[in-house]
Amino acid sequence: MAIKKLINNGQRYRGKFVATSSFNDKNVIASGKDPRRVIEKAEEQCDSPVVFFLPKKNAIHIY
Repeated sequence: MAIKKLINNGQRYRGKFVATSSFNDKNVIASGKDPRRVIEKAEEQCDSPVVFFLPKKNAIHIY
């Protein structure tokens, strides 16, 4: 199975919530520790942002 890159410069956002304008866009439009603030900042730039948590390196997260 090939690894799909979700965002550009992912190491910069480890342990934070990040937002992109779509699932196909790899550019981060907002990031931070508080998901509500990330959503608010992202909605200023696009109508339906995609928000997700980027775990710290070597951390296991089950969604």
